[in-house]
Amino acid sequence: MDKMDFCECNIIHEDVVERVRRQMPDETPVYEVSELFKVFGDSTRSRIICALRLEEMCVCDLAALLNMTQSAISHQLRILRSSRLVKSRKQGRVVYYSLDDAHIGEIFSLAFTHIMEEREG
Repeated sequence: MDKMDFCECNIIHEDVVERVRRQMPDETPVYEVSELFKVFGDSTRSRIICALRLEEMCVCDLAALLNMTQSAISHQLRILRSSRLVKSRKQGRVVYYSLDDAHIGEIFSLAFTHIMEEREG
């Protein structure tokens, strides 16, 4: 471990700890955010979200775009739907998928901004 990871003293800044403690969210939303990031943690699901940021698509289109089977795409879409990241609508015999709301696209946009800053810096 790097020495920078540890203080060289054992002083607790109680005013800071108390100030942060008062502002910390409850455990439940923190857990839910962790679960959300687990869903984002799969590259196939991330690629689906990237595609759906650009345009509403059906399973067939996503499978062709990502060079995967429709079954594999459907499996990932079920996970994304259960996590409320994507939604679907049926038009005739075709089911179209899109991001559940603008926040999902914003999260991805921020993540890409962060990644690109790391590469440029």
